[in-house]
Amino acid sequence: MTSSQRHSWFEGWRLFAVLALILVALCAAVAGFRDFDVEGLRMVIRFTARTSLLFFCLAFSAAALARLWPNAWTRWQRRNRRYLGVTFAASHALHLAALAAFAAIDPAGFAAATNLASYVFGSIGYAVIAAMTITSFDRAAALIGPSAWRVLHLAGGYYLWIQFMVGFGKRVPDMPLYSLFLIPLLAVFVLRMVAMASQSTPRTATAG
Repeated sequence: MTSSQRHSWFEGWRLFAVLALILVALCAAVAGFRDFDVEGLRMVIRFTARTSLLFFCLAFSAAALARLWPNAWTRWQRRNRRYLGVTFAASHALHLAALAAFAAIDPAGFAAATNLASYVFGSIGYAVIAAMTITSFDRAAALIGPSAWRVLHLAGGYYLWIQFMVGFGKRVPDMPLYSLFLIPLLAVFVLRMVAMASQSTPRTATAG
């Protein structure tokens, strides 16, 4: 199977289905490694936070990468931005399910690990993810119109970017290795800014 055939097969809703099944299987394996106890659930929470970061960065950087470095990979990434974004939503749904299970099994531990700010901003984040996921379908996108769709996905994307920055960044003082998770987030931001600048910079005509 050639590279182009692999890319052609691994696209669209098939891409989402394969990635979602892999995520479910990996979450079950991670939790099962600790016999589905509280520590196993906490491992799933950390794992899905990182897979969510991966798929968010892939979706949020797709247009910028395709503009700055057009090649087979970035064109594939751009074509499948919707499905990478929906995979991000699936990953974060598993994250929420693990949080809910943690709260049910160990209410005291869950209360100690959360605060009012995490409830408020986390709830807003999940509302944003739900809205962006629903409007990833053509019919819902058509109902709100292209302008509202662009505002929702642009503002929502940056809100989630900030949440990831805060969520991983606040752990850096105690666990410096968490700074590594900030690198892809900063890279995505720089890519988007450079792509935006290149789009707004008028091209000068060259003499033939």
